[in-house]
Amino acid sequence: MPEPDDETLSEAFRSVARRLRHVTLDTVTPFGITPGQARALGVLRRHGGMRLSDLADHLRIVPRSTTEVIDALQARGLVDRSPDPADRRAILVTLTAEGDRIGSALRSARSADAEAFFGRLSDADRESLARILRSLRS
Repeated sequence: MPEPDDETLSEAFRSVARRLRHVTLDTVTPFGITPGQARALGVLRRHGGMRLSDLADHLRIVPRSTTEVIDALQARGLVDRSPDPADRRAILVTLTAEGDRIGSALRSARSADAEAFFGRLSDADRESLARILRSLRS
């Protein structure tokens, strides 16, 4: 194992990302859903009902994977599917009342976990990290 000073930037980033994934998994597991399903609920809460293809774009996953995520959420009663009034061949996905409730609880739990995770950073460091991550994302 390399000494912390010998660790490359990419190794440090991967290590932090791995820790954050574990925190996310620990947060969503008590709700009986996966991190991917939690992301889908979050997108639907923020943007409202949408076609599966649009949801796939938001999640940056292939449409087939989106179908699997929505199938699981529908089986739990967290989303509904209905024909798109603008194109009856297309399907709209919307949150149920329970999906909205679970999504809201998840948002609160994830916010608390993020605060704990990043809480040891100063406000200035948090702002710098956010700026750096946004520039790397684009």
